[in-house]
Amino acid sequence: GTERNGTERNGTERNGTEPSSISTYINSHSALGIRIPFDGRQRLVFIRAIRELDSNADSQWFLDMTSQKYWPVYKGESFDIWNPDTGKYYAWADSGKLQAHLYDKRLRQAEKSRSAFFGTDPEWLNDRSSLPCLFPRIAFRRATGPTNRRTMVACLLPPQVFLADQAAYLFFHPRNCREEAYILGIICSVTFDWYARRVVEINLGFHIFNNSPVPRPSEDDPLRNRVIHIAGRLAAVDDRYGNWAEQVGVEVASVKTEQEKADLIAELDAAVALLYGLDESDIHVIYDTFHRNIDHLPDINAVLGHYRNLQ
Repeated sequence: GTERNGTERNGTERNGTEPSSISTYINSHSALGIRIPFDGRQRLVFIRAIRELDSNADSQWFLDMTSQKYWPVYKGESFDIWNPDTGKYYAWADSGKLQAHLYDKRLRQAEKSRSAFFGTDPEWLNDRSSLPCLFPRIAFRRATGPTNRRTMVACLLPPQVFLADQAAYLFFHPRNCREEAYILGIICSVTFDWYARRVVEINLGFHIFNNSPVPRPSEDDPLRNRVIHIAGRLAAVDDRYGNWAEQVGVEVASVKTEQEKADLIAELDAAVALLYGLDESDIHVIYDTFHRNIDHLPDINAVLGHYRNLQ
């Protein structure tokens, strides 16, 4: 069970339900982007936020016209939470030429100890068909602010899109679709967003994102598996996500109505709150202190109903 009597799921004592107390408690979970040195042994998935393209340094690759061999270059406004394509693009790019550029750039960056590619599996590194732009991947908007409805706007992008620097993507190594679904579910939750808006002012910097707290239950934890299942269904909106959805264990385009989508999002928020070790009074505080306008959030009564069912 997840009932709380002073000691939480991760063993941290909690006193009170003031926002500062909840924030401190959430922060007791381990950081999202923990580097584990590559030494040939089996290891946990390494996750790090990465900028793919620089809008100035890489501007020669950006085109304002489209053809069959061009892929869209996404900006922050190109996606929204659980919506991977708003139709608003930064530019277009020749897919073959820009893939070659990104591959060469990755090889150069891998030689620098501060790079996310440093210490990665050489076989993966030298395989051009492993470029992240060829697969679904999590992206998030970098620009934000206290007046925005959400601070963390993340989504699972479809394959065959590039990403300008108004957004960043999450690099998982080795690639793990179930881990991607889990992290996507966590960072799209109200709990994570409430925490983020307490530490972010204008830009969601990589250092903030990589150090954001994420619950780390065991792989067979039923709440973790529920988050994976829901996030997988919400993210896999069409056949472009077929291989990803198969590895997560969900069908593509399985969410048929807006009502079903809203109910899944409410259940996701309940499961994430439980994974963070929050109780019902904490959920009320989060809603009361989230934003002046919370009409866009899942209905709190639906969240609390799922919270009780999941306990």
